[in-house]
Amino acid sequence: MISVDALTVEFSGSTLFSDISFVVNETDKIALMGKNGAGKSTLMKIIAGIQKPTKGGISAPKDAVIAYLPQHLLMEDDCTVMEEASKAFASVFAMRDEMEALNKELETRTDYESESYMKVIERVSDLSEKYYALEEVNYEAEVEKALLGLGFVREDFQKPTSAFSGGWRMRVELAKILLQKPDLILMDEPTNHLDIDSIQWLEDFLVNRAKAVIVISHDRAFVDAVTNRTIEVTMGKAYDYKVNYSHYLELRKERREQQQKAYDEQQKFIAETQAFIERFKGTYSKTLQVQSRVKMLEKLELIEVDEIDTSALKLRFPPAPHSGKYPVRAVDVSKSYGDHTVFKNASVIIEKGERVAFVGKNGAGKSTMIKAIMGEIGFEGEMEIVPNARIGYFAQNQASLLDENLTIFQTVDDAAKGEIRNQIKNILGAFMFGGDISQKKVKVLSGGEKTRLAMIKLLLEPANILILDEPTNHLDMKTKDILKEALLKFDGTLILVSHDRDFLSGLADKVFEFGNQRILEHFEGIDDFLKHKKMENLREIEK
Repeated sequence: MISVDALTVEFSGSTLFSDISFVVNETDKIALMGKNGAGKSTLMKIIAGIQKPTKGGISAPKDAVIAYLPQHLLMEDDCTVMEEASKAFASVFAMRDEMEALNKELETRTDYESESYMKVIERVSDLSEKYYALEEVNYEAEVEKALLGLGFVREDFQKPTSAFSGGWRMRVELAKILLQKPDLILMDEPTNHLDIDSIQWLEDFLVNRAKAVIVISHDRAFVDAVTNRTIEVTMGKAYDYKVNYSHYLELRKERREQQQKAYDEQQKFIAETQAFIERFKGTYSKTLQVQSRVKMLEKLELIEVDEIDTSALKLRFPPAPHSGKYPVRAVDVSKSYGDHTVFKNASVIIEKGERVAFVGKNGAGKSTMIKAIMGEIGFEGEMEIVPNARIGYFAQNQASLLDENLTIFQTVDDAAKGEIRNQIKNILGAFMFGGDISQKKVKVLSGGEKTRLAMIKLLLEPANILILDEPTNHLDMKTKDILKEALLKFDGTLILVSHDRDFLSGLADKVFEFGNQRILEHFEGIDDFLKHKKMENLREIEK
C-alpha cells in the first residue's frame, strides 16, 4: 500500500494544488484526470520520487518498486535492444555475478578463521537467500516475450537502439518497466507511440498481470479498458471516484450540479443578509441583529463550484476550394518492397465530400497508400488526383517541418487568413498554448507540443482534401472533441487513419479495410462496420 500524504505544490507564490491525499491499494488501476495544467504530471513525478512537493510526502513499504514511464525520455544509445531491455534485471544479474565471484574467492582462500573470510561467508549466505528466494525465471525468454508483445520482431533484438525512432525507444523503456514487475506502474500518455496490437497487449498486461497502476492518458477506450478508479485534479484539489472513466464523467456532472445548487443558495442567502445589514445598520433597535449577521458573513465558508469548460469555442476549417467529383481515384494499384507485397491490384475511389477511414494492422498498407496519393513513392497502377487539389496533410513527422526560429504565435499568425484571424488567441488557448506560452520559440517545444501546433496550422490553411494520419495522438480529450467538431463541419474530402474508435465514430461514413494484400471497401460508418464484424473495437479488426 502506497500513501500520498497531504501533498502541496507551490510555484512562484501560486499554488498548483494543496493538501492532496489518497491511498494506492495493491490492485488499484487509477486514471489521473484533469485539464492540462492542473498538475497531473507533477503529481505523478512526486509519486515517482523525481520531484519534491512543497509540503507533504509519499509513504511506501521499504522494498516497494515504483516504476515511471514519462512522456519523453532520454536513452543512451550504446547497446542493442535486447541488452537495453535486459537492464530490467540488472539488480538480479549483479546479485548473481557477485555471488559467483565470492564463491570463486572462497575456493582459493585458506584463512578460514579470519574475520574477512567470515564476512565473505555471511555475504554469500545473504545473497544466496535473496537470489534463490526469487521465482525461477528464464530472463531471456521474458525479455523476448515483452519485446514481441510490444511490436518488435526477433531481427530487431540485436540492432542498436540508435537505429530506432523515439516511439520505438519508448517501447524498449516500457518493456524494461513491465519486466521489473513493479508494485506500482506510473504511465504518462503510454499509448502515444504504440500501434493497435501493442496497445491491446499493454491493456491485457495491465489488467491481468500488473499490480497497481496510475495512468495519465487521452485515449478514452484505453483508460476505460484498464482502470477501475478515477482521481480528478481540479482547482488545486483531488476528487476520488471508485469507478472507471465513463462512469466518473456521469458522477462528476452530478457533483457539479449539486455544487452549483448549493452555491446559488448560498449566494442568495449572502445577498439577503447584506440587504438586511444595509437596511438596518443605522437603526439602534436592530444593532445586535446587524452585528450578528456581519459576524455570520465573516465566518461563512464560501462554496466553490469546480471549474468546468464553458467556452463555446467553435473552430471551422476554411471553406474548401472547388474540386472535381472524384478528388482521389486509385485503380489496380500495387506496391511491393523487394519480395514483400504490401497490396496488389487495390482500388480506392473517393467521392467529393466523403469522409473515409483507413483501418487495418500496422504494415497492411494504410500509410503506403497515403504516400502513393501524395506522390511520395512509386507504384504500379493508375492514380488520379484532381488537378485543382489542395491537400492538407497531417503526418507523424509533421512537427519536424515547423520553422523552429518562430514563436508559437508567429507560426499561427503566419498561417491564419481571413476572419479566423480574430480567433487566434482562442484557438491557441484551446490547444493549450494560451497566455505567455504563445511566445515560446518552436525549438524549445516537446514533440507533443509541436504536433499540436502543426494541427493548428492545418486548421487554418484552405484545403479541399484533408489527409490525417493518427491526428489525436497528442491531443487531450477536450481538444480532440474540438477537432472532431471542426472536421464534421469541413465541406471537403477527408481521409483518416486512426485507431481511435471514439474519434472516428460519427465522423467517417465509409471504411477502407487494409489486410492480406487487399483493400476492401465498406459503405458504412465505423460503428456499423465493427457491428457487422461482430467486434467491439478497432483493436480487434487491426489485429
